[in-house]
Amino acid sequence: MNGFCRSATCVTLVAVSFVGAVCHAATPPDFWKASGDHGAVVAGGAEAADAAIEILQDGGNAVDAAVAALIVLSVTDSQWFCFGGEVPIIVYDAKRDAVEIVAGQGVAPRLATVEFYEKNKGGRIPGNDDPTTAAVPGTIDAYLTVLDRYGTKTFAETAQPALAILDGHTDGWQPDLARTIRRMIDAEKKSPDDRRRGLRLVGDCFYRGPIARELDTWSRANGGLLRYTDLATHVTRVEEPVSIDYRGHRIVKCGAWTQGPYLLQTLRLLEGFDVKATGHNSSEYIHLLAEAMKLALADRDAFYADPLFVDVPLDKLLSDEYTQLRRPLIDLERASLEQRPGDPRAGKALLGTKPQDYRPPGEIRDTTTCLVADRWGNVVAATPSGWGGTLAGRTGITLGSRLRSFNTWRGHVNCIEPGKRPRITLTPTIVLKDGKPVAAISVAGGDLQDQVTLQVLLGHIEFGMTPAEAVTAPRFGTDHLVGSFNQPAPKLGSLSVYESIGADAIEALKSRGHKVRIARPPLAHPVMLTLDPSTGRKQAAGDPKARRHARAY
Repeated sequence: MNGFCRSATCVTLVAVSFVGAVCHAATPPDFWKASGDHGAVVAGGAEAADAAIEILQDGGNAVDAAVAALIVLSVTDSQWFCFGGEVPIIVYDAKRDAVEIVAGQGVAPRLATVEFYEKNKGGRIPGNDDPTTAAVPGTIDAYLTVLDRYGTKTFAETAQPALAILDGHTDGWQPDLARTIRRMIDAEKKSPDDRRRGLRLVGDCFYRGPIARELDTWSRANGGLLRYTDLATHVTRVEEPVSIDYRGHRIVKCGAWTQGPYLLQTLRLLEGFDVKATGHNSSEYIHLLAEAMKLALADRDAFYADPLFVDVPLDKLLSDEYTQLRRPLIDLERASLEQRPGDPRAGKALLGTKPQDYRPPGEIRDTTTCLVADRWGNVVAATPSGWGGTLAGRTGITLGSRLRSFNTWRGHVNCIEPGKRPRITLTPTIVLKDGKPVAAISVAGGDLQDQVTLQVLLGHIEFGMTPAEAVTAPRFGTDHLVGSFNQPAPKLGSLSVYESIGADAIEALKSRGHKVRIARPPLAHPVMLTLDPSTGRKQAAGDPKARRHARAY
């Protein structure tokens, strides 16, 4: 059977909870893990996982199910991911045996200039709840792009589970958002016999029709920068992934408009060490990973930005020659207390840097998670986000605050410019072996996302952990980086660890010079899905302390 065959059956879902409210007494103890031979999903809220698995059981594919889950998440997990936010998506298309990136990140509006922030905001991009931090919403067009390119369902079918939840609420923004979604569905109904045309009509309604006009009117009235023209000219790019080989696996990430490639840089550094021999979560293991991440994060902060606007030397950053220059900077006995970017263009291990105008961090509540695999071999990995923004009046649409991931440092690669994508933390992962997907990972948690992805990935590849073992193992992280939200200064030498790592390991890390603090779980929110290409068996799990939910059949 074709992996993208269409089923006409409409999926419905009866919602029993809303916005993270969970009846713990009724929650089964294994809500966070599942396995099956046909389809699997692991996401944030339970309703999203339920919606995705019902779509799969109804004959939809992984893309259909992922879109349904994502729309639900923008309702139930709205404190972390809003309807007007962003969602980078990695898709493995089994029919074409291809991996592609759907870049669901909107750009800075035309009025979002350094001069504007210098004149009106003290030279800084504001924190939460300020309409001047809103990028063009990337989510809706990302949904339509993946449905058009890989999916089988209509927008109405994938939106139905979220509408079932919204219809159970009569106060606040929920009825307004339900009306907005139904307007989009009404636009789609003008093309009852042509699914792809119907998807285009939904996009026209949101980005070039009445909803765009209403967002423009609201933004003008409330001091925002978003205008109709910004929405009308929005484009969702389909891009090639960035990838490297590590221990017989192909690790696939989004490009340098995300932080994703620094995970690949870290793995390249670690190739030169016997990681497994250090022992999982030993002081030697934690020290080695932390020091490799510090070097890769320094390059992230110096070089990563929208490659449509700046020349990111990614090939050089991932090259053998540059890796061999940087690897000796890892001192196996002492923790680095400096931020040390390299100079890949000049072929030098270190690059001199100048101090930047750092500021205290703002509140961070970003991001949720979504992974789906179907019985035809298709896989979707997405990291949806959008938080702390502003509600755009009676549209019911909350706009995110992703422009906070830019800076206003003139001459820096990630300085804000009209039409430019911010360098975001959102960073899903797909892992291939012998050309076929064997794992997918998504993590919520800002600058911790790929730090935790690294630990989950190595737990699986180096130590043979199942998803359930990998996402629940004790974790660690560092703030030895320029923060991605309003650019707080690096906390040099910082290392947060779970107490369960053990007193001896913690003392050994302190003796190496790490500035250790004990972190209370969960440190970021990971989910993982694995696939056995020979049997079709799928295992999915998300950290139960982070209230991740898995389903399979």
